[in-house]
Amino acid sequence: MTPMEIVKAAVAVLDEKQARDIQVLQIEELTTLADYFIICTGTSNTHIRTLTEHVDHVLEEQGVTAHHTEGHRGGSWVLMDYLSVVIHVFTEDARKFYQLDRVWADAKPISLDNLK
Repeated sequence: MTPMEIVKAAVAVLDEKQARDIQVLQIEELTTLADYFIICTGTSNTHIRTLTEHVDHVLEEQGVTAHHTEGHRGGSWVLMDYLSVVIHVFTEDARKFYQLDRVWADAKPISLDNLK
């Protein structure tokens, strides 16, 4: 799958499972870390686990396996690294604390409408 196909598949799952405030940032011109960041909010630690498990399942069905997955502080933040796409799923408090949206303010936002 191309990076954009991974983004589309992940965003579709996150949206279907009611992740909040989904943002896609194109970062390939700013860093070598990845081409895209997906940032979203889950309503609880359980919701975050559900979101990440479903994304992982759908992408694995399409032959894409996470290079690295990391939970942070009891599930308040999970990072899923698919090399070209990194997905961050936060609780609301953790998202406010880490402010990745602000840290990567120079990134190009991708409209969710363009991903359907």
